[in-house]
Amino acid sequence: MSGGRHILWLKVIWVGTVVTALYLPIVSVILASLANTRYMRFPHRVWTLDAYRAAAADYTTVTLHMISLQIALCVVLVSVLLGTIGAMAYARYDWKGRSLFQRLIVLPIFFPQPVLGLALLLSMSALGIAPSWKTAVVAHAVWIVPIVTLVISIRLFGYDVAQEEAAFDLGASRWQVAREITLPALWPGIFSGALFAFLLSWSNLPLSVYTSGADTPLPLWLFSRTATNYSPLVPAIAVIGTFVSGLIVLLLLAVRQLLARRT
Repeated sequence: MSGGRHILWLKVIWVGTVVTALYLPIVSVILASLANTRYMRFPHRVWTLDAYRAAAADYTTVTLHMISLQIALCVVLVSVLLGTIGAMAYARYDWKGRSLFQRLIVLPIFFPQPVLGLALLLSMSALGIAPSWKTAVVAHAVWIVPIVTLVISIRLFGYDVAQEEAAFDLGASRWQVAREITLPALWPGIFSGALFAFLLSWSNLPLSVYTSGADTPLPLWLFSRTATNYSPLVPAIAVIGTFVSGLIVLLLLAVRQLLARRT
């Protein structure tokens, strides 16, 4: 009995340590945003919300979030579309080049993102394409589409093809089978892939550094201001960005629940 209690306490301590390691950086950013000095000291001599007031009054805050949101939503659309098609080729159909395709599709994931971003920047410069938020969408998609493809493929590996064959035997067209059987079966994987795509694009720094140009997304602005001109405004905007991304994810989850109840 005593040994069981010791094991239980060890589990509690382990879980507490892991949770602390995960959330302490977030808490430290929140604490830093409540200071009135450029240098972090704790406890603060003066606790203030001035940084949040400055962030709310600064048009830069809206611009940064809109650029990041614009990039992330475009990446979600591209990743879900190409990822669904790629997953069908990856896990659903048996064709001659499938083995090679399965190897090539995961290749961008293993590239270091700074190397991939630099390679894309050099390629775009050679083609005369100026970096902007649109090129950032392309760069993010190159790295994120393979991840979404793998996420949706996991759902396909457990998919029963006999459902489609039965529908064809009953006279259903290909579009009806895709709409009524295939896509609903893949929906959990598609939704999970969309969440992955949004969060990975929203917080991406290495690819944005090389490919966003003058259209500065939120992670790049936070990085540059932290390195060169830090003030409590930086962690305040970081907290706002975290809140906005969490709110969007919760909204997507609520939409998913609503659609699940209707079906």
